[in-house]
Amino acid sequence: MAPIQPLEFDPGGGEEDHPDGVLSSDSDHVTQRVQTQFREDDIIQITDFNVPIVLDMGSGLMKAGFANQDLPNVTFPTITGVPKYEEIMSGAVEKELYVGHDAQHMRGVLTLNHPIKNGIICNWEEMEKMWQYTFQQLCVDPEEHPVLLTEAAMNPLENRRRMVEIMFENFGVPLAYVAMQAVLALYAAGRTTGVVVDSGEGVSHSVPVFEGYSLPHAVQRFPLAGLDVTLQLKKLLQEQGVCMRTTAEDEIVREMKEKCCCVALNYEAELNLGSSSCREMQYTMPDGQIVTMGTERFRAPEILFNPDMIGRDHPGIHESIFKSILRSDIDLRRSFLGNIILSGGNTLLPGLPERLQAEVKSLVPADMRVNVCVTSPKDRRFLVWSGGAVLANLSTFNSAWISRGEYEEYGPQIVFRKCF
Repeated sequence: MAPIQPLEFDPGGGEEDHPDGVLSSDSDHVTQRVQTQFREDDIIQITDFNVPIVLDMGSGLMKAGFANQDLPNVTFPTITGVPKYEEIMSGAVEKELYVGHDAQHMRGVLTLNHPIKNGIICNWEEMEKMWQYTFQQLCVDPEEHPVLLTEAAMNPLENRRRMVEIMFENFGVPLAYVAMQAVLALYAAGRTTGVVVDSGEGVSHSVPVFEGYSLPHAVQRFPLAGLDVTLQLKKLLQEQGVCMRTTAEDEIVREMKEKCCCVALNYEAELNLGSSSCREMQYTMPDGQIVTMGTERFRAPEILFNPDMIGRDHPGIHESIFKSILRSDIDLRRSFLGNIILSGGNTLLPGLPERLQAEVKSLVPADMRVNVCVTSPKDRRFLVWSGGAVLANLSTFNSAWISRGEYEEYGPQIVFRKCF
């Protein structure tokens, strides 16, 4: 597919680049949109309840914890498992349903399911059981804690409504809120304006955000993410002669990816150099087999920039980012180019921030004096969760929570009025 033409770009000039800074300087903007939309008697005193709980649900990982912590208290794979055969029920398998690490460890005798696919909840019965498991792991009664949930960009409106309904009806929470993951990531990075590139296990998005509001018309969904890189590495290793036949080995390949893979700044140049002893890495398999990886290390992640390598007719992730900026208001483009924030586990690949910055910069016409800056915050695997914790702790956020009284008066549709 032909790349986006740089000459169509106009950076605009109405906005200054947003300077780096701490979140406290932007906190008024973060909550200004919710302060002015409700009566004073609607404001909830969050101090009347226990510490809020933040639940960040991803395709690959659940992150959950108390909002007064720096990092989530509980993390586990968002997978569930049921016994493959009925006779196993009375044998080695003791439970009817396994969740997270338990399901992963028992995967040989279980049928594994993923309640969240491509960032969207697709199995509500199993998702509810996963939330129940999460509250158990946190050792809390959900009726005693406000709960902030996250949602992916382009999440169906019905899903947002159903999340709130389950929290109030089935778990009896006193307060609830649903926030977009990209916006939370931006808050955690100390900004309220920028483009969030959120790439996790199942899906990637480029989301422009202005003063705490996402711009839906400019959001771009990129179909490749961490799982696709893992599967590509598995394919390359199979071509090398490494025996990888079962899905149970996907977890091993994922670990190999995280320990050995990187993004080449110049793919063609690296490929021409071929394998050399100084560029190879070895990985020891659980059975003791030693796997040596050469060009596979950077060939697998290259699909993010060249999806056509695996037969996907889609622009690269850098072009997806640039397209989302082009779809935003002309006066915001300069600010967006200077504030590209990475979020999600897939962005932890070494070399990815530098390659993205170079590729996006190459799409901007050379005569345009525009600063392109890609920021890769520390702990960005948990950036969304951290942003949720920051938001839930703000005293000025009190009016944003959906209370049980509001839910009972207006029904689950209240989420469309109070959550943006």
